[in-house]
Amino acid sequence: MEEQRNKAPLLDEGDFLLIDKPLDWTSFDVVAKIRNTYKQSGMKRKVGHCGTLDPKATGLLILATGRKTKEISALEVLDKVYDGAIKLGVMTESHDSETSEYGHCSTDHLTESMIKAVASECIGIHQQQPPMHSAAWHNGKRLYEHARKGVVIKERKAKEIVIYRFEITSIELPMVYFVLHVSKGTYIRVIAHEFGSALGVGGYLASLRRVSIGSWQLSSSRTVSETIEVILQQGLRTSPCDGR
Repeated sequence: MEEQRNKAPLLDEGDFLLIDKPLDWTSFDVVAKIRNTYKQSGMKRKVGHCGTLDPKATGLLILATGRKTKEISALEVLDKVYDGAIKLGVMTESHDSETSEYGHCSTDHLTESMIKAVASECIGIHQQQPPMHSAAWHNGKRLYEHARKGVVIKERKAKEIVIYRFEITSIELPMVYFVLHVSKGTYIRVIAHEFGSALGVGGYLASLRRVSIGSWQLSSSRTVSETIEVILQQGLRTSPCDGR
């Protein structure tokens, strides 16, 4: 309760809301929920998010409201830090837990030194293609729309990303736990897939949690329900005629 009281208040004129995104929610699900809550409270607010999280990822999602939506682009370029787990010895089409496993093989021969060596080799600048199961655009459609029809777009445009830190925090084969510090627009699912391939056994992203965006920390976030409660309380203190 003391930590909750120390969190910054939501401002009437717009603010950045730090949300701990739940599992299986899309980023837009969170935006829509918060936008609807403002509407139900009699307050008009623009709401947008500053960096997408996949449905199977949890953690820090920053929403901008009101006048702060004009500053979204400034937050989207910030570095991100994640922790999570890669499952080795198996793959999925989406490179995460959203699709079924295939290609099972043994991981018994893998050692800690082998795993940490591959992680170390990943640090640096890379050209990364977006995965087919992603919201990246291709010819006016999201890549996931093509993927759901069984179409693979091979000429997906790659972009430069930077992996600043790839720390292996624990190994409990077939699970490998990590912390990653990366530049904007990095797909952690792709790193997990390539990490498994480099070890010769395959792998996919079993879990992911975003813990920071620039200097913004997950520890300062609220759950969706906590944020809704604060907005509703704010609405009770605001005139129904307030149309900002």
